[in-house]
Amino acid sequence: MRLLLNLLCLTLSILPRTLAVFADEAYTVDYHHELLGLPQSDTTFFYKPRETEQGALLYTLSDLGVLGAVNPGTGDVRWRQILANDDNHGEGFLRPVEGAGTIISALGNRVDAWDAKSGRERWGNIFTGQAKDMEVVEGFDNVKDVLTLFEDAGKIVVRKLNGDNGDVVWEYVDASGDLPLQVSTNVRDIFVVTLHGSWGGYSVKVTTLDHLTGKRVTEYTLSTKGDVHTPEDVLLVGANSAAPIIAWTDRSLKSLKVNILGKPSDLQTLPLKESDGELTKVSIHAPNLAQSLPHFLVHSHSATSNRADVYHIDMKSGSISKAYEIPKLAGSGAFSTSSQGANVYFTRFTEEETFIFSSMSHGVLGRWPIQAEKQHDRLRFLHGASEVVQKAPDTYAVRSAMVTVEQDWVLVRNGAVAWSRVEGLSGVVAAEWAEIPASESLAETLEAEAHSNPLQAYIHRVNRHINDLEYLPAYLEKLPARILSAILPGDLVTPNESVLERDNFGFNKLVIVATQRGRLYALDAGSQGRVVWSFKAFDIPAGNKWDVKSIFVNNAKSTTTVRGSQGEYIIVNTTTGTGLEAINPGQWPPVQSAAVVDSNLGRWALPIGIDGNPGDIPKDWAPKELLVVRGENGEVKGLKFDIQGADAKPIFTWSFQPPSGQRIVEVVSKPAHDPVASIGRVLGDRTVMYKYLNPNTVLVTAVSDKSSIASFYLLDTVSGDVLYSANHEGVDTKKPIASVFTENWFAYSLWSDELSTTASLHGSKGYQLVVTDLYESPIPNDRGTLGSNANASSLDPSEVPNAGPVLPHVISQSFVVPEAITHMSVSQTRQGITTRQLLCTLESNSIIGIPRYLLDPRRPVGRDPIPAEQEEGLLRYSPVIEFDPKLIISHKREVLGIKGVITSPAILESTSLVFAYGIDVFGTRVNPSAAFDILGKAFNKLSLVATVLALGVGVAVLAPMVRRKQINGRWLNA
Repeated sequence: MRLLLNLLCLTLSILPRTLAVFADEAYTVDYHHELLGLPQSDTTFFYKPRETEQGALLYTLSDLGVLGAVNPGTGDVRWRQILANDDNHGEGFLRPVEGAGTIISALGNRVDAWDAKSGRERWGNIFTGQAKDMEVVEGFDNVKDVLTLFEDAGKIVVRKLNGDNGDVVWEYVDASGDLPLQVSTNVRDIFVVTLHGSWGGYSVKVTTLDHLTGKRVTEYTLSTKGDVHTPEDVLLVGANSAAPIIAWTDRSLKSLKVNILGKPSDLQTLPLKESDGELTKVSIHAPNLAQSLPHFLVHSHSATSNRADVYHIDMKSGSISKAYEIPKLAGSGAFSTSSQGANVYFTRFTEEETFIFSSMSHGVLGRWPIQAEKQHDRLRFLHGASEVVQKAPDTYAVRSAMVTVEQDWVLVRNGAVAWSRVEGLSGVVAAEWAEIPASESLAETLEAEAHSNPLQAYIHRVNRHINDLEYLPAYLEKLPARILSAILPGDLVTPNESVLERDNFGFNKLVIVATQRGRLYALDAGSQGRVVWSFKAFDIPAGNKWDVKSIFVNNAKSTTTVRGSQGEYIIVNTTTGTGLEAINPGQWPPVQSAAVVDSNLGRWALPIGIDGNPGDIPKDWAPKELLVVRGENGEVKGLKFDIQGADAKPIFTWSFQPPSGQRIVEVVSKPAHDPVASIGRVLGDRTVMYKYLNPNTVLVTAVSDKSSIASFYLLDTVSGDVLYSANHEGVDTKKPIASVFTENWFAYSLWSDELSTTASLHGSKGYQLVVTDLYESPIPNDRGTLGSNANASSLDPSEVPNAGPVLPHVISQSFVVPEAITHMSVSQTRQGITTRQLLCTLESNSIIGIPRYLLDPRRPVGRDPIPAEQEEGLLRYSPVIEFDPKLIISHKREVLGIKGVITSPAILESTSLVFAYGIDVFGTRVNPSAAFDILGKAFNKLSLVATVLALGVGVAVLAPMVRRKQINGRWLNA
C-alpha cells in the first residue's frame, strides 16, 4: 500500500504546473500573409545594403507599387513601403546606387531615395506628370546622380537630380509630341529614346544630351519599317553599359534589329533561328553595370521549346557578332543575368534543371536538378533575378529569385527551392466565406433521404449505418489523437494541415478570394490561412485589373461562381478548385453588379446590367424579394419581377436621385446574415425601447464636391421613401467616407470641418465617426404610430393596409477619431446574442475592433450616468474616441492596402471569424462579448484530468483501508 502511495506522489510531482498559459491568443488564432505583389523583371535584384556586410538582400518594386526588401535566406520581409495609391499610380522603376547603400524609386509623380537596410526615406521629390524611366549615373567626384524621364502634358521632360538630396541639377524639355520610351547612358553621353510618328508605325528617335548641362548635342532617327507599333515592341534599351543598345524584331519574328546608341547609321540585322516551328516570343538579357563586358543574350521561344544566342559587341568597330549558341530544350524556360565585376553570367531555368553560363564561352559552369517539395507539380519559371558567386576557380554557386507561372515567388539555391512566397495572392479584389463539406457522398445521401417517404428513408439510414461500420477501425485508430488534442494545449498538438475537414466549433472554413490578375485562391481559415488551391480563371492583360462583381458560394452543391464586369463568369468546385464552367469576357453583356437572391429553385447570383436592368428570366428563377439597383446615371432604383407566362419581367417601382449637384458614392444594406436576438432594448428602469428592425432599408451616401457636403439617406426599399437624412458641411470629399448598416443602427465616418449644432459643445474639425440608433418610438414601452394594431411591426411595416412609411425615432451622436477610417464592417455571430463589434480599417495599416458600448449614442452628455443608466452600461459621453492599442485586432502587424473586411459566424455564439483582404491578407477570430462558451488557453485541461485521475486512484487506494478500519472498529465496539 505504501508503494502505491509513493508512486502516486511521484506521478503528481513530475506533472508540469502549467502548460501554454497565454495572456491572450494573439499570433495564434490569427494569420497574416505579408505580401509585396508580383515582382517585375526590371525592378528585382540582389544588392548589398552595406559594403561592409557580406550578405545581400533581395529588393523588388512589385506590380502593385509596393517596394520591399526580403531576406534571401528565409524569405521574410525586412521592410516595405507602399508607393502607389489612388492619387499616385503608374509604372514603377527601381535602381540601386552601387556602394552607397541606397536604392532609388520612381513611380507616378514621385522620385524617392531609400536607405537600403532600414527602408527609411532619405529624400523625396514630387514633379508634375508621370515617370517613364529612371537611371542612376555616376557623375564627377564619384557622385551618383539620378536621371528621370517624365511625360507631362504631352511634353518629354528629362531631369538630372543630385544623388545626395534630390535637387534638380538641370532639366531638358522636348515639346515635339513624341512618345517617351527610355533614358540611357554610357560612359560619356546621355541618350533619350523616344518613338516618333503615329500608332500606324513608329520610328525610333535618339537624342544625345550633355552630362553637365543637359543641353541637346545631337539626335538621329532609326526607321523601323512599321515593325514598332507600341512601346512594348521595343525589346530592350540598354542602360549603364559601355555599349548600350536598342533592339526590336520584325513583325514575323524572323530577324532582330539592333543599334548601338550613339551610332546613327549603324542598324544591324541579326537573324533569329527557329526552334521547332515558328517563334512566339523573343526577349533580350543584358547587364546593367558600366564595367561589365558588352555582351547580351537573345532568348527565343516557340510553342514547344526554347533556345538562346549570346552576342558580343566590339567596342572599337561597333560590330555585333554571335559568340555561341545555347542549345534547344523542350518546354518553357527562363534566363536571368548577373554581373561580378566585368564578368557576365547567364542563368538558365527549365522545368527540370538550372544551368550557369559565362558570356565568354559556351561551357556550362554549373548544373543542378530542380529540387522542389512538390515534385508532382513542376515549377514553370517566367523571369527572375540571379546572383552568381565564384567560390573556387571551377566552382560556382547561384541563387535566383524566380517568378513562376502559378504567380509564386521562389528562391532556388543551386537547384533546390529554399522558400516560396504566394505573391499571386496579393491584390485581392473580392472574397467570400465557404463551408467545408462534411463529405459529398453524405450530402447526396441526406438529400436523397429527404426526398423519400419515411419508411424508405428509415431503411436507407439503417443500411447506411451498417455500412459505416467499415470505417470503425480507422475511427478507433484516430481516437487517441482526438482525446489528446482535447486535453493537451493546442500548441503541443500538431494539426494535420493536409486534411480539409470541419471542426466542432466552426473555426475551419474556407475563404474564396479573387485577385486582380485573374486568379482564384482558397484559404483554410482554420490552418493559419493555408492556401488549399489556386486556379487561373481568366487571362488579364498587363496593366488591367479583373473587376469582380460578386462571388457566390453554393455550400449545398460545393460550387463557387465568380462574375466579372465584362459579363464573364466561372464556376469552380469549392474544395478542389476544379473548373466546371466558364464564359469568357465579352460573350455576355457587361454588368454593374450581381445580387444573391432567393428563388423557387434556390439561391443564385442574379447579374444586373449596366442600366440596372437584369433582363427577363425564367419565372422559377425569379427573386422572391425586392431589389435595389443603380441606374444608368447613378440613381438608386427599386426593382421587382412580374410573372408573365413562363418568364419574369423586371419592373422599376421607384427611383431616388439626390439633390442637384450631389452624386451617390455608396449604397449599403444590412448583411445577409443579420440575426436579431431581441426586438427591444431593456433600460435600467426595466422598460423597453423597441428597435426599428425594418429589413427593407438601405443607407445611401451622396456627396457634393463643389459644396463640400456629404448627405446620408435612409431609404425604404419598398416605397423609395426617405425615412431619415443627415447632412454634413465642410466635408473633404476626396478623403475616404465609409459606412455600415446592421440591426437597428448604422455608422459612418468622414473628415469634416463642421460647426457644432449644440451650444454646449465646440465645433469639431477632423475625422468623425457618427453612430445612429433607430427605434420605433421615443417613448419606452411604446410601439410607435402603429402600436395599436395587433400585427404592427417594423419587421414588415408594408403589410399594414393604407399605412404610410413608419418613420423611426433616431438617436445620433458623433465622435472625433484620431485617423481616417477607410472601410467598415461588423462582427457576425450565429444567433446575434453577442454584442456586435465595429471593425474598421485605418490609414495606419491596422484593423481596430471598437466595442459597441463605446459608440452608444445614448451616452449622457455633460453629466455622469445615473444608476439606471449605469445598469445599461452607459458611459459619460466623450467627444473623442482614442484608438487604444488593445483594440487593434491586427496587433503590431502592418496590414497593407486593405480594401474590404468580411465576417462569418462560428458555431460558438461568442466568436466571429474575420477576414481582411487587399494587398495583404489577414484573418483572425474576435469575441466581442468575451469567450463565454469555450475554455481559453489559460485553462489547464491536463492538470484537471490529472487531478481527477489522482482523486480516482486515491479513492481506490483508500477505500479498502477505510473499510478495514470500519470493520475493526465494529469488532472493538462489540
